[in-house]
Amino acid sequence: MSERMSGDDNLIAVRDLRVVATADGRPLVDGVSFDVARGEAVGIVGESGSGKSLTLRAIMGLMPEGVRIADPAAVAAPSARPRLAMIFQDPVASLDPLCGVVAQVAEVMRCHEQGDSGHAGRLARRFSPNARRESRRRAADLLISLGLPESLREHDRYPGQLSGGQCQRVGIAIALAVQPDVLLCDEPTTALDVTVQRQILDLLARLRSELGLTMLFVTHNLGVAAHLCDRLIVMHDGHVVETGPTARILADPQDDYTKRLIDAILPIPADPSAKPTGAAEEETGSTAGKGKEPR
Repeated sequence: MSERMSGDDNLIAVRDLRVVATADGRPLVDGVSFDVARGEAVGIVGESGSGKSLTLRAIMGLMPEGVRIADPAAVAAPSARPRLAMIFQDPVASLDPLCGVVAQVAEVMRCHEQGDSGHAGRLARRFSPNARRESRRRAADLLISLGLPESLREHDRYPGQLSGGQCQRVGIAIALAVQPDVLLCDEPTTALDVTVQRQILDLLARLRSELGLTMLFVTHNLGVAAHLCDRLIVMHDGHVVETGPTARILADPQDDYTKRLIDAILPIPADPSAKPTGAAEEETGSTAGKGKEPR
């Protein structure tokens, strides 16, 4: 059920996706179909247990233990497979607590470095001192451009020395480091303070505009999806119950479940700082471990 089931510029095509419990074959996602076109921001919305995150993980190929895709061919790319990257719900748990954040982003950059073909050549570049210095410089530049403090150029920090919003910015930087065609967002603001949620949404909107990113955004809050997405896919009990342009669904919902979701919309508070990156507020609460800089 989709209003975009055709077109040559689709980066993702899902056809009759079924995700089942391994133990008893019980369907958790049943018969889901949709496309995502290049440059689109599509939201998948629904309550907990609706199957929205399982759908996203099926596209990424990161299925949790105890579930499986009934037919792997249900998720396909119409042409060459696009490069996917994912932003996870818990920004702290998705990072290595024993490694500085600049080092983590730099490692991802080195792993995805484009260069001469050949495995030996890629390994030599990855572990050379010059490659490490250059990747750390570029990683610090990327993190600072996303609102992290300038001090990261000189002193790396562990995730535990940053706020939740700052850790989510690190997660976004790691996703951008692979130069993705499609950014998959699994409720990336749910674990954050409501004010920081607005800052992260504004950041994602800016990145989409500047980089031309294609986004697939999962959330339980229609208000969050409306802030960022051109088109919505509403899921309930593993099925798509409604899909269409965001403005049309908000103004004229057809399904009773969609109407209930709209009635439950929580407003996104305005950012009191009026700074799109929100760097100042997030840095304020993140200096407790400032003296323990990773080397």
